[in-house]
Amino acid sequence: MEGRVIPVEIHGQRYPIRSSLEAEYVSRLALYVDEKMRAAAEQTPASDSLRLAVVAALNIADELFRCRDLKRECDGELAERAGELERLLDRVLMAT
Repeated sequence: MEGRVIPVEIHGQRYPIRSSLEAEYVSRLALYVDEKMRAAAEQTPASDSLRLAVVAALNIADELFRCRDLKRECDGELAERAGELERLLDRVLMAT
């Protein structure tokens, strides 16, 4: 992978991340993961870092899946509304 090394800190550990993405964006991603790790630590206080990372990853995956489902639902509603508008427009055009 091309790019520069961007140092980030997640759950008290520093990681050198090599990325071609903007450094600020990578830092925001790391901050988000750090927040999820901390939230996981609050839920399961006696866990090791690996367990916390897995719980955080599952929580992030859940968010992703829910967002995807919501997007599909919204896309379906938009397609349905567009179809209704198209039928209405066809009726209006045929009436003239």
